[in-house]
Amino acid sequence: MNNVLMNQTKAEANADEAYRHAEQKASQYFVTLSQQLLNNTHIDTLTKDFRIWQKKHIHRWSWLSWFAGKRKPDATDIQKYMHWLNATGKIDDYLDRSISYIYMRDLGQALDNPKTKDKIQRIAKDTQAYFMRVASEQQRQADYISPAALYRWGQREQIEEAVIWVMDKLKHVAANIPPELDAAQAQRKLIKIILGVVLHVDDELTEDTPREERIAKLDAAIRLGYSYGLTYPFVDDLLDSQALTTQEKEQYSAMIQQALLTGIVPDLGEWKGPQLEVIRYVHSELREAFEYIRNYQHEEMRHTFFEQSYVFFQSQEIDRGKKLSNAHYTNEELYIPIIIKSASSRLIVRSVLSAPEDEGFDLRTFHYGIYNQLADDFADMFDDMQDEAVTPYTYYLKYRDLRPDLINPYELYWAVIWFLIHDVYHSNAKAREVILDRAINGLKRCRERLGQAKYDEVMTIFASAQPGLNQVVQQMVRKADDVDFLDKLLRDQVVSQLSNDKQEKESFQQTIRTVREQINVELQINKATEELEMKGKLMDAANYSLQGDGKRLRPILTWVMGVQEYGLSESAIMPLLRSMEYMHTASLIFDDLPTQDNAEVRRGRSTLHQLHNSATAELTGLFLIQRAIREQSSLNRFDAQTVLKLIQYSAIKAEDMCMGQAMDLDSKGKLLSLEELNTICFYKTGIAFEAALVMPAILAEVKDEEIDALKAFAYHAGIAFQIRDDLLDYGGDQLILGKPAGQDERNNNSTFVSILGELGAQKAMWEHYCLATDALRQMPKPIPFLKHLLDYLVGRER
Repeated sequence: MNNVLMNQTKAEANADEAYRHAEQKASQYFVTLSQQLLNNTHIDTLTKDFRIWQKKHIHRWSWLSWFAGKRKPDATDIQKYMHWLNATGKIDDYLDRSISYIYMRDLGQALDNPKTKDKIQRIAKDTQAYFMRVASEQQRQADYISPAALYRWGQREQIEEAVIWVMDKLKHVAANIPPELDAAQAQRKLIKIILGVVLHVDDELTEDTPREERIAKLDAAIRLGYSYGLTYPFVDDLLDSQALTTQEKEQYSAMIQQALLTGIVPDLGEWKGPQLEVIRYVHSELREAFEYIRNYQHEEMRHTFFEQSYVFFQSQEIDRGKKLSNAHYTNEELYIPIIIKSASSRLIVRSVLSAPEDEGFDLRTFHYGIYNQLADDFADMFDDMQDEAVTPYTYYLKYRDLRPDLINPYELYWAVIWFLIHDVYHSNAKAREVILDRAINGLKRCRERLGQAKYDEVMTIFASAQPGLNQVVQQMVRKADDVDFLDKLLRDQVVSQLSNDKQEKESFQQTIRTVREQINVELQINKATEELEMKGKLMDAANYSLQGDGKRLRPILTWVMGVQEYGLSESAIMPLLRSMEYMHTASLIFDDLPTQDNAEVRRGRSTLHQLHNSATAELTGLFLIQRAIREQSSLNRFDAQTVLKLIQYSAIKAEDMCMGQAMDLDSKGKLLSLEELNTICFYKTGIAFEAALVMPAILAEVKDEEIDALKAFAYHAGIAFQIRDDLLDYGGDQLILGKPAGQDERNNNSTFVSILGELGAQKAMWEHYCLATDALRQMPKPIPFLKHLLDYLVGRER
């Protein structure tokens, strides 16, 4: 026990020493910047920098813009924007500065390094080729963070397992982000960190890197990126939010600090607060992430990682503890913690990866951090002011008239820019170009966001003490062009996509709930007043099977396609919805029979033959099939020939389903090939998805090309659905499934898991997911419900 206490005391002393060292380094940097600001010698140099810079950015009107087609398009339409950049000859410079900026900010590289130059050119060329390919394929929207795009990249790199793992992790993170957090921004930050770690690793790889080494490093980069990135939503954002009570924050912070000091995440213990469920999930994820990082690292780098992490966390804690109501913070207290935390967040990445020390990287990254932080704080100052958060900008806004000693953060920002260009990057022309591009871009975006009047008010507050420089800067803000950046555009697109995706998912879930309730009411088969007793018993048996906790996916899908997509009357197609569920329930009754799958539980209840007997179950199944035909023939508000065509199609598909079940029964005890299993799966499961999509399309009399796309989607979605079923049967939770797991193994059935193994089955599922996504792109317009249905099919837990 004494040894444990001594070790912890020693760890605390070492951590405190590490933080003091970081403070000293940050203090020296701050003194340099403050002295520069006091002397104002940087103003003339920056003015000269802008005179050189403006030659490339202030242009007369060019006939190329007219020839390329109208004015510059809105950058939010990325396809049109990229086409315009290409047509006007601007795309090379655009991608060059965008990729160069990422190499400076995220990778800490010097832009005059020949190796870095070559890599930037190669990546810019590949990026241009990607966007031109997307444009040539006439995709309505490029895929940036879609599961299909991510998995296809994983296939190319042969790291599908890591991609599948991280997609599952991201899904659960999204589901567990407290409502008090900005979910889209939290996910964006996590994705950005994962990408940043992958970029770090990719930058170290060469054409000579052995394939197996490349696979192993990229696999680890994804897992490490997630493990480190998880701290942004679940440490930084969570502690900054109102999701936790003050007591919970103190308890949570103490737990994190102990983990960083001891190298071991402590048990959760007794949690005092209302957010136990959130904290329980977060604690479990962070513990797993922490242990993965620790186990990955080389022994000699582990100490560095823990020290840097402690320094980062401690600087955040100091910042979090500040109150805007306190009028007595010194400049040092305001700036030194943000110098430390803004540098530490990226310095940690290399220790996470156990990368060798790189003095050049450390130097550039340390000095660069506050440049980004001051730019971000400037953009967020009014939101921060509303939240009463202390940043250099909010504090200056509140106390500038009372505290003449306060350093103006906007003026300091330009001193940092001078220092980076001329001291860190040694007056390199490319560095000057990129840094000034970024600065003017940020001010342009601020003016656009605030409006001219509010922007002018902000500039009066922050820039009036440097009129000469401000005059030059504002001239550039008004007149300069070609300062846009791809990462800004993609960030906006990703946040928009995540927000839209959340709204679409909520709409998808609401639609399922609403339509499911409507269908459940409609499914009841009512008895006539003087119904024969035996027929009444069949009706009771049918209603028992229909009343189980069914998902109703097929009739819901038919409703969505018929009502939402094709504009058919809900009441007019209700008979079709009933027929879909009657057919499906009949097929389940037959599947469960002792002569077939011999199941005891279905939809959380005893199967029909268990409740009655096999004969009753068989007759009830036949009864429901006839009832389905009766419903289809009552579609009397549609053209008779169209209804006849639908009934014929339905009959053919019912025959195919019977054949699929027969093939399935014949396969029992046999070792099937993947092709044979795919065939059985389609006829047994995919056919029903196809019918749910195609039958409303028949009633709407859509073109054959659209029906072909629906069929392709149904084929791949159906197989993906069945693979997920097999995976759940292999390792699912019986309480969630509503039926016993492991039935396939007990019945000696060939499944995707038995043929391909668990990982192989997961890969096959995602391959069919991607192919189903490709089919959706062939539709005349996007159908968000089908996209989210596909996500549900491969992500469901039951």
